[in-house]
Amino acid sequence: QVPLVESGGGLAQAGGSLRLSCADSGDTICVSAWGWYRQAPGKERELVAQLSSDGRLKYTDSVKGRFTISRDYARNTLYLQMNSLKPEDTAVYYCHTDDWCVGHDYWGQGTQVTVSS
Repeated sequence: QVPLVESGGGLAQAGGSLRLSCADSGDTICVSAWGWYRQAPGKERELVAQLSSDGRLKYTDSVKGRFTISRDYARNTLYLQMNSLKPEDTAVYYCHTDDWCVGHDYWGQGTQVTVSS
């Protein structure tokens, strides 16, 4: 098991900032990527940002230039810095990683982000 513990969600005004954190045990060595997903009411879960184990970054178009994914390897913690927030960013955000050695995906418990206009 690779428990992922998220923190940092909450309420922000449009134009504001929030930072999400996702701590893991650091025990998994067979990771292909770490990522942040979000799911708004009535919508499917979507990939927001991804950091591959080889350092490649990927962002969905709607957050490019506003969100930044990063990882502190010493603290085994993944971050999502969210700036210039918009009401359409309102969703439950989930962190994700995988273990390709055993073919398993791991998800955080989810943290609510609400952006008011």
